[in-house]
Amino acid sequence: MQYTLTHTTGILPAGKWSIDPTHSRIGFSARHMMVSKVSGEFREFDAEIHVEEDHLQSQLTAEVQMDSIDTGNSDRDNHLRTNDFFDIENHPTMTLVSRAFQPTEGKFSMSADLTIKGITKVVQFEITFEGAGQDPWGGTRAGFSAVTTINRRDWGIEWNAPLEAGGVLVGEKVVIDLDIQLVYDGSSK
Repeated sequence: MQYTLTHTTGILPAGKWSIDPTHSRIGFSARHMMVSKVSGEFREFDAEIHVEEDHLQSQLTAEVQMDSIDTGNSDRDNHLRTNDFFDIENHPTMTLVSRAFQPTEGKFSMSADLTIKGITKVVQFEITFEGAGQDPWGGTRAGFSAVTTINRRDWGIEWNAPLEAGGVLVGEKVVIDLDIQLVYDGSSK
């Protein structure tokens, strides 16, 4: 049975799509000192998506430039770039390659290979199709939001500092949240 993404604003056409980086966001958040969250985003990324007639057979490949990290604090960003965290000198990119898509209750999920610091693990994103439609210039655009939670230690990101009152400075769980706008590049036929 063929699966098709539909929304009140339209159906997602099959073909090649690219990401619109000026209208997309790759964000994350992690606990800080066990009492609050610190959030940030990566400002430089690219992705290519091949949407099939059966949308569950589609493929996605994305690459993020790790030095583009921005948490709103340059000292923290510089520390995140070191080998305590991302080691961007040796691992300048993070990649995401889809494995499979599955329908879920009113949404769908994507399992994908996420590679950080040269370590690849399978992650599961819960995805919402936000809609598709014509832009003012005659093109077609589509929107998606997605979220997953990972344990940073699974990718060898283990730096931490104990707190006097107990606990640690940086939480192990990291929420990755995506707001993505795609531009239709044409039929793949």
